[in-house]
Amino acid sequence: MSRAKRWLREALWLVLMVGAVLWGMDWLRSPQLPTDFAQQPLTSLQGDVNLAEMSKERPLLIYVWASWCGVCKLTTPSVAAISQDGGNVVNVALRSGDDKRVATWLEKKGLQGVAINDESGAIGQRWDISATPTFIVLHQGKVISTSSGWTSGWGLKLRLWWASL
Repeated sequence: MSRAKRWLREALWLVLMVGAVLWGMDWLRSPQLPTDFAQQPLTSLQGDVNLAEMSKERPLLIYVWASWCGVCKLTTPSVAAISQDGGNVVNVALRSGDDKRVATWLEKKGLQGVAINDESGAIGQRWDISATPTFIVLHQGKVISTSSGWTSGWGLKLRLWWASL
């Protein structure tokens, strides 16, 4: 077997193993959302919201982040770009301070759209969020995908596109 073929085979196995580990970690950290998740009434900084209603026409990206989260600093610019481009985004601040502090952080980072401040962590606990950032894609009131940890902007756009099919 030529050296190039052997190298290619080894690279393929490495990619498959890394992919399997990442998928397994994501599966283990995925939230066990309650069955009435999308119908639960929520209070945002802008007023009362209903996730099922917000996801009725087009997919909704729910971004659960924390101001103290290091990985969130890497993913927030991608979510901000989606929100600034008119994407359907709900931001959930997990134990990140009072409403004023969260509003300041959102403005500084360029995150637009509905913002929910989970100051005590009660929503995160009810939704079984075990890692930040967590991304939930909802369409027509149904959870299409969940993911936690770092993801790219194109990965988020791909999830939203997939949900709209």
